[in-house]
Amino acid sequence: MNRRNLVAWALAAGLAALPAFAGGLSITNAWSRTTPPGVTVGVAYLSLKNDTGKSDRLLKISSPVASKLQVHRTEILDGIARMREVAVLHVDAGQALEFAPNGMHVMLIGLKKPLVEGQTFEIEMLFEVAGPRTVKVAVRKE
Repeated sequence: MNRRNLVAWALAAGLAALPAFAGGLSITNAWSRTTPPGVTVGVAYLSLKNDTGKSDRLLKISSPVASKLQVHRTEILDGIARMREVAVLHVDAGQALEFAPNGMHVMLIGLKKPLVEGQTFEIEMLFEVAGPRTVKVAVRKE
């Protein structure tokens, strides 16, 4: 391998280790809770920031660890917490969204196996403007 190819390979490998970025759209701090055996739903949290100068929206979200993923928001109605699916997730230019406990989160539906502390898994997100992004999610006990 010549020096130019080696430098290009090293740069590509280094960029692959960074959080998911897309022209100013960044996805960071992704984590999930452990799940007990037999439980088929889980949850993931992350930080999403759109510094592109253009509004964007999430078109698709998936992961190999679950059959289906959905963005949900926790709402308190008459003192009772309820989860509601966010049908269309818009991210305005300059907007930061925090997916956190008791707020917005990613539901992992139909888990294929329990989520174990110390593991990681990937979530694939497709944005209308920013395009496809993959984010690594760390599983931890909370």
